[in-house]
Amino acid sequence: MVRRGLTAAAGICSLLAATKPMLGAERPLNVILLLVDDMGWTGASCYGSDLHETPSIDRLAGQGVRFTNAYAAAPVCTPTRASIMTGKSPARLHMTIWRESAVNRVKDRKLLPPDTVADLPQSEVTIAEVLEAAAYLTAHVGKWHLGDGADYPENHGFRVNVGGTLWGCPATFFYPFAGPFGGMKEMRYVPGLAWSKSGDYLTDRLTDEALEVIDKAGDRPFFLNVCFYTVHTPIEGKREYVERYRKKIRPGMDHDNAHYAAMHQSLDENVGRILARLEQRGLADRTLVIFSSDNGGYVNAYRGKRVTGNRPLRSGKGSLYEGGLRVPLIVRWPGVTQGGGVCDEPVVSTDFYPTLLDATGRRDQVKHAAELEGVSLAPLLKDPRGKLDREALHFHYPHYYPTTTPVSAVRVGDWKLLHFYEDDHVELYNLKDDIGETKDLAGVMPEKAKELRLRLEGWLKRTDAQGTKPNPDAKKRGV
Repeated sequence: MVRRGLTAAAGICSLLAATKPMLGAERPLNVILLLVDDMGWTGASCYGSDLHETPSIDRLAGQGVRFTNAYAAAPVCTPTRASIMTGKSPARLHMTIWRESAVNRVKDRKLLPPDTVADLPQSEVTIAEVLEAAAYLTAHVGKWHLGDGADYPENHGFRVNVGGTLWGCPATFFYPFAGPFGGMKEMRYVPGLAWSKSGDYLTDRLTDEALEVIDKAGDRPFFLNVCFYTVHTPIEGKREYVERYRKKIRPGMDHDNAHYAAMHQSLDENVGRILARLEQRGLADRTLVIFSSDNGGYVNAYRGKRVTGNRPLRSGKGSLYEGGLRVPLIVRWPGVTQGGGVCDEPVVSTDFYPTLLDATGRRDQVKHAAELEGVSLAPLLKDPRGKLDREALHFHYPHYYPTTTPVSAVRVGDWKLLHFYEDDHVELYNLKDDIGETKDLAGVMPEKAKELRLRLEGWLKRTDAQGTKPNPDAKKRGV
């Protein structure tokens, strides 16, 4: 019988044979980053889902620290993924939109979005490159979406790549994971899964490959970047799971999509498989695990059915309201985190990079460390009640999406301001009193709104953020 993952495993073996062993007697900490696509803040049971069952994710939360105010650096995928790889904000990188839209800029709206960077520049030093230089086995499994062939994971520090391409989602989650996609019927596929068979499900197969990496790493420390394509469209769950959740749905539920719930169950099972493999191989006590999502849940319709809701948060993917930005984040760092910790301090995906530098002892050996915009989460992982030395979180999305017009935002403490560019209006919310962003206080607290707007504008200038321009053809187009 042909063993699955043979191609990837053979590549890993050759890499190990060609690499000199680590110096020193103590093996460094392994790192696994589990990144879900489009999983909203309330997608897991431990974050309040009224339908999804996620016992493995919940168990991980019970073993580490669960963050309640964690943010993606952007409300869509490519920018957030770039922020994780570089530790820099999408605004500074000029990567503020997903790759396909960066290549094909929208030109039929009132404002013209900026010409953005589509592919992660080779000049950026990724966290994978830092760890590869420290003799880590670096492996990427799943969604990449940060460049074309010249900027695939292999050219950004990953020696193994299974499934990572320029595309943001597969044509289907079922074998053969290939076919026409979208209105243009673009042919897509997921590479590196040659030994799959009829009936296979993509989330399962990607996990098979991730387990191969763990098994073949041997005595070498590894950085395993597992980027599940789920729970992004196409919304396709396993039939038996779909039927199970259909029977559970009741009127008034915020989560009422059986296929979406089924995708969460498959996700959870595969998170459990990875964690179980660490236990089986005696690696759990020396492997840091991060679990998060690249943006909020997708609240629009797919095949006539609303995908999800993010209640009590407002809106969803694409928006700079909380539903588009706030995401689940769970971190388990052996010897540092205490089980069941809950942290309410605001954090963001740019913080992963400096956190991993601290965890692997590489902070003082990175030439661009001073350029990092994130802050290490290590103090919060030691004491979830602590505070970070940071005054504000900033977000910039100068683009259109079904949930928004071009907008920037800043959060300072409990205060959050959004600046919308089409009509130059601002909105001000107190998230402590109004997590759903239902009461705009800009009109009754103009000085506070002015203070936050000036702070936001200063950040945009310092980061050389790109702005929008009036569309000279707007009147002709009737927009």
